[in-house]
Amino acid sequence: MISVTGQSNDLPMSPYLNQIKPWVTVICISFNHEAYVEEALQSVVTQTYPNVELIVIDNGSTDRTPERIDAFAARHPGVQFIRNSVNVGLNRAFNQGLKLAGGRYVIDLSADDVLLPDRIARQADLFERLAGPYAVVFTNAQYIDEKGQCIGYHYPVDNQGKARVSVPSGDVFRNVLESYYICTPTMMMRRDVLNELGGYDEALAFEDFDFWVRSARLYHYAYLDDVLTCKRRLSDSLSAQIARADNPLLHSTLAVCYKALARCETPDERQALARRTRRFVRKAFYAEQFDLALRFGQLSSQLEPPDLLTRFILGLSRLHLPVNGIYRTYLKWRGADYALSPVTKLV
Repeated sequence: MISVTGQSNDLPMSPYLNQIKPWVTVICISFNHEAYVEEALQSVVTQTYPNVELIVIDNGSTDRTPERIDAFAARHPGVQFIRNSVNVGLNRAFNQGLKLAGGRYVIDLSADDVLLPDRIARQADLFERLAGPYAVVFTNAQYIDEKGQCIGYHYPVDNQGKARVSVPSGDVFRNVLESYYICTPTMMMRRDVLNELGGYDEALAFEDFDFWVRSARLYHYAYLDDVLTCKRRLSDSLSAQIARADNPLLHSTLAVCYKALARCETPDERQALARRTRRFVRKAFYAEQFDLALRFGQLSSQLEPPDLLTRFILGLSRLHLPVNGIYRTYLKWRGADYALSPVTKLV
């Protein structure tokens, strides 16, 4: 493999020490990211870590993203570039890169996010020091807007940049059932675990919840309390699409919830999954996917009796009320501060 970072120093033992450091593969998926892709790729090649493999997959972009990647790869011959003629879906595109990956660890990088310079070095060092069945190291993240300006943090931070909330680590299966508390682009994953699980599930519209459910049942996660990634929040991002009436994310979520049900082993885990399904009864209702809301309700009832609010929402779902426009107006009114609230992340 050819490292894209070209890091070196003058210490007598540095060539040997660099050779024994594990390789890390960054798989960068792009789709119409011409405004951001060069910054994302540059953040990989400027890492302070010596052994970094970079695989870039353009997923059928219709703008100038492929040309930007071509120009970048010409300046950095170690970059592997795959250009899909059509969008094959995020999960399938990632699996294309996974088949080529040679690193011990893998980072899934969106082409509009940015790695801070020490990210790979810090995470790889922690991975190598961990004892036990750890599959993922994750961190805090800074949220940035279209212009790269800071608009918040995934976990609120103090004056030293440390999280002001307790972040679950170790056996996190119950935690990932209950909420999206992990910032997905901060994860570094073991490649052998990804291969063991068969990569991302290509039948789904998104990757993270399913990966968490399948991997956290078998392995532990380690939290590194530093801000090492800038996550860009755009109005058309995947996470923003869940409020749309035509979004496919809710169908995938229901499929993963059933996978999770089959893996629950304790009453606490079933209760955590019940809390998630109750929230998605409401999300499906607000998206006017009424049949799906009822199916979430059926699953929730298998876990524990539905509460009064859930029964009320299920009753309204049978009326097919036009609520999506009102809900999206409400979300716009609440704005970014609500979306970034630690309550919405950790509760």
